[in-house]
Amino acid sequence: MPLETDAVGLRGGKPEVFLETPFSERQPAFSPDGRWIAYTSNESGTFQVYVRAFPDKGGKWQISNGPGVSPVWSPHGHDLFFRSGNQIMATAWTVKGDSFVADKPRVWSEKRLADIGLAVGSYDVAPDGKRLVTLMPVETPEADASQREVIFLLNFGDELRRKVPLTGK
Repeated sequence: MPLETDAVGLRGGKPEVFLETPFSERQPAFSPDGRWIAYTSNESGTFQVYVRAFPDKGGKWQISNGPGVSPVWSPHGHDLFFRSGNQIMATAWTVKGDSFVADKPRVWSEKRLADIGLAVGSYDVAPDGKRLVTLMPVETPEADASQREVIFLLNFGDELRRKVPLTGK
């Protein structure tokens, strides 16, 4: 859907179909330059990550070489991340003419992610493109119990003054 702006503000234009197939396409993500869309599809019989040009010019490129879901573009640089099982994979990419050229995917980290299924993402890339924030599995029962707690601290300055009173003048 194109976004339009007028004197009142921002509003959605007329929606257009981008891709219509008999398969399940999900988790679309625009590249930082807006020229590409990465998404997950089960057209091969298992979910894989694909990339298409935007607007669509008919070509598509399969990025994952095993199960692949949840594509996320690095904001700066030319990496595309995705989940394969409980691991984060990455592939470097370039553009040659109208073609998207991706390197062979590599394991980005040996750390395992929490298994929360396909419905939601379990990680994101930091704005500098060098770090990820992820949901991690619990390693021990004690850690599981402590991770069920959430503590909200309101009026932090007041609480700090109560716990550490000022001394002297």
